[in-house]
Amino acid sequence: MGRNDGKPRGRMSSYAFFVQTCREEHKKKHPNDTVVFTEFTKKCAEKWKEMTPKEKKRFEEMAEKDKSRYEREMSSYVPVGGQPKKRKRTKDPNAPKRALSAFFFFCGEERPAVRAAHPGMGVADVAKELGRLWEKCPNKPRFEQMAQEDKARYERDMAIYRSGGQPAAARPSPKKAKAEDDEEDDDDDDEEDDE
Repeated sequence: MGRNDGKPRGRMSSYAFFVQTCREEHKKKHPNDTVVFTEFTKKCAEKWKEMTPKEKKRFEEMAEKDKSRYEREMSSYVPVGGQPKKRKRTKDPNAPKRALSAFFFFCGEERPAVRAAHPGMGVADVAKELGRLWEKCPNKPRFEQMAQEDKARYERDMAIYRSGGQPAAARPSPKKAKAEDDEEDDDDDDEEDDE
């Protein structure tokens, strides 16, 4: 059974099967009764809570069968528009890490200082503050250079990865990149301290 668009009926939970069964039994016993839905579902919920796992097992088995039916039907379902929905690709854990942007390198360096200056600040507010600081950052060329180097590393690693090899080294973390940069260029740190 499906809907007008041919999509398989959604799968039902064990509780939904229980409520459906209660409703069918109630209809058999009292065919002429009109059921007040809110009261009926309230009684079903109370009854469900009192049931033992052994009593619930029957409904859990029904739900498990329905889950299998749903997955089977969905595997061959093609939406009215044509193409079946694409499944989310799982990321290969061995794939090279993407290149970081200049802003991310900047955030890696500045986040600890912002957190220290504003200890009660939430994650979103820290991000806003970092964005504000980035707008005024006098050292953008240094971070852009770091991003360019990381982009080149990513492209090299992807070429190796696509050819079936293993990338030589992982992406440097912004902190490690900063430590390496400190050794090369102490003048930039002096400028940062002046701010």
